Parts: sequence; C-alpha cells; structure tokens
Amino acid sequence: MKRIRKGDEVVVIAGRSKGQHGRVLSILGSDRLLVENVNMIKRHTRPDPSRNIPGGIVEAEGPIHESNVQLMNPVTNKPDRVGYKTLGDGRKVRIFKSTGEAVDT
Repeated sequence: MKRIRKGDEVVVIAGRSKGQHGRVLSILGSDRLLVENVNMIKRHTRPDPSRNIPGGIVEAEGPIHESNVQLMNPVTNKPDRVGYKTLGDGRKVRIFKSTGEAVDT
C-alpha cells in the first residue's frame, strides 16, 4: 500500500515548488509523481505535421519525488504525515498521524 495515491491532494514540502499544492495526476515508477500545476517545466518542441503537433515552447508538469510531498489533511487544512492501521475486519487503511482519522474509508 502506497502512502500517496492518484487523486490525492498534496502539498510540496521541499524543492523549488515548496508551498504549492495540487492533485496527484499520475504515479511514475515507484517513487515519482506528477502533481497538477507543480514543478512546471518548459520543453522546446519541433513541429511535426504528420502528427499535427505545432512547434513552440510547451509548458507541462515535471515529475517530483514522493518524499518531497505530504498529504493534505482536509480537517486541519495543513500537510500531514500518513500512517497505517488495520481495522477489525482485516482491512488496512491509511490514517493521518496527527488526528488518527482514516484517509479513505
């Protein structure tokens, strides 16, 4: 079970995008994330008429390491650490360390 999943609201805690927050768009490999409007990079692309791609400067999200983000706690509206807990019925759920509440039910 991963601490951060696709669709989670996260806050960047380190790096040049520190303080920004957004939703996780995808998980790349085992430890990299794409977060919307965070770590924006510019890529110079050559036009390709066969694939209908115009040339120019394209701005897109760059990958960020999962250790540089924390899950946003909607109750306190602050970033929070994530832990695990096994429920009585045997399910393993993610919890917020500060409040002990389940992240997903």
